[in-house]
Amino acid sequence: MPDEIATAILNAGRRSQSSKNEQARQFIAIQDRKILKALSECGQWAGHLAGAALAVAILTPSPTEKFQTMFDAGQAAAFMQLAAWELGVGSCPASIYDFERARQILDFPPEWHLRIALSFGYPLNEEKLSAPPKKGGRRRLDEVTHWDKW
Repeated sequence: MPDEIATAILNAGRRSQSSKNEQARQFIAIQDRKILKALSECGQWAGHLAGAALAVAILTPSPTEKFQTMFDAGQAAAFMQLAAWELGVGSCPASIYDFERARQILDFPPEWHLRIALSFGYPLNEEKLSAPPKKGGRRRLDEVTHWDKW
C-alpha cells in the first residue's frame, strides 16, 4: 500500500470526532508481516489481520473506566474505513481478546489498551468493492428508522 494512502487513512482517524474532544486514542500502523501474523492470533476472528497490507491498532485509555474511550475508538475506526473505501481500499474490523499478548507484540505502555484493530487492503477481486449487497444484508432505512416517536 502506498504511503500516501496509509497516511490518508490514518489522518481520517485522527480527524474523527471525539467525545468532549479528549482525543483519547493512539494508533499503531502495522505493515510488518511477522507482527501482523502475531496480532492475528489475538482474537478469535482476527485472522484477516495476517494478510493485511496495513493494519491499524486503535489504542485507548481503560475502556472500563470511561465509556467515551470506546466511542472515540469506534469513531476513528469508522472514519478510517470510510476514507479507505473512497480510496479503493477494503477494510475489516477485528476484536482483540488476548490483551496482554497484544501488548507484548506491539510494546505499548500499560496505561493504553487495545480492543479494536482494522485490516486494510486491496481486494483480490475488485468487483467486490462495487458489488450489490448480498441478500439478507443491511436492513432498509424504513425498517430501522422511527420519526419523532417509536
